[in-house]
Amino acid sequence: MQISLQNFSSLVANMSASVQGASATVLDVTVGSVLRAILEASASVGLWLQYLILQVLSMTRLSSSTGADADSWVNDFGMSRLPATAATGVVTMASFNPSAQAAVISNGMTVRLSDGSQTFTVVNGPYVRAIGQASVDVTVQAQTAGVIGNVQAGAVNMLGTAISGIDTVSNAAPFAGGASAETDAALRARFVTYINTRAQATEQAIVYAAASVGPTISVAIQENVTATGAVLPGNVNVVVDDGSGAPPASVLTAVAAAIDPIRPVGTTITVVAPSVIEVSMSGMISVAAGIDAAPVIATATTALESFVNGLSVGQLLPYSRLMAVLYASSPLITNVTGLTVNGSSADVGGMSGTVVRCQSVSLSVALS
Repeated sequence: MQISLQNFSSLVANMSASVQGASATVLDVTVGSVLRAILEASASVGLWLQYLILQVLSMTRLSSSTGADADSWVNDFGMSRLPATAATGVVTMASFNPSAQAAVISNGMTVRLSDGSQTFTVVNGPYVRAIGQASVDVTVQAQTAGVIGNVQAGAVNMLGTAISGIDTVSNAAPFAGGASAETDAALRARFVTYINTRAQATEQAIVYAAASVGPTISVAIQENVTATGAVLPGNVNVVVDDGSGAPPASVLTAVAAAIDPIRPVGTTITVVAPSVIEVSMSGMISVAAGIDAAPVIATATTALESFVNGLSVGQLLPYSRLMAVLYASSPLITNVTGLTVNGSSADVGGMSGTVVRCQSVSLSVALS
């Protein structure tokens, strides 16, 4: 049911029209009159009642709930919002004088961006830079979960913790894996699937169980075949990706554990990583004369990489969409020519069990 809401002025105006319509004489409803004061007081009470109605709706119906109210609603059914995940990456720590002393980098030590907006903590340590060894690669994780931790190459260049024997830090590759917490809209959509699959051992139920492991998980289902494609009646092959194209064993194990409770009796389920189809893209973009092309190319390159790396398992990479991605990346782009994907203008992927990922992007610029 759609509720028709009114503001304070509308309530006063409607009440004034109502009482005037019921009176045979002209009433004084000017500002300061006794009748106007009564109507305005009644309108204030009406606004309060309207607010209470909205509050009740936000707590009793998931479709109109947001934030903590939506969480509370789905929690009553044993479901919860998927949390944000922290980005991880590798930094290289080096010394100006590697022959002077060794260095030990322990878990909990930190590195950060030059502006201090993001801090990353050393994990999976300790790491040792031996005497005479110029540098050592160290895995770090964002302290703040979410996409904000997916920083570009070269962004991490400051030590947050003083480390004896380490003078510089840098990241040669972008960080990945950071994802925002599930949105209210996504939570509502997943709740429908959750309810509809509670007593089922269907493809939809398997997809839901796998997707519940994390917000970046995508899956494809292959029935009655093994991971190699051989026929095996009763086997369900689940191809899983976490957005990287090469999910770690811990993700595959977690997905298998989530699927097992809804597995039909007499069937087997295998959980495997996808086959990665790498694509290299190249082309030429045009910008107006006098425009600094470097940031335009950087923005366009990032847009292409994000689009391709955001494709899910089995999803097709449509060649025609790449043009739209480039134009949408910057209003300074006036034309796109010679765009190729792996040397051609054909679509890529779209096969069950495969995922398309970006290997490289090479864009040149022409002044228009």
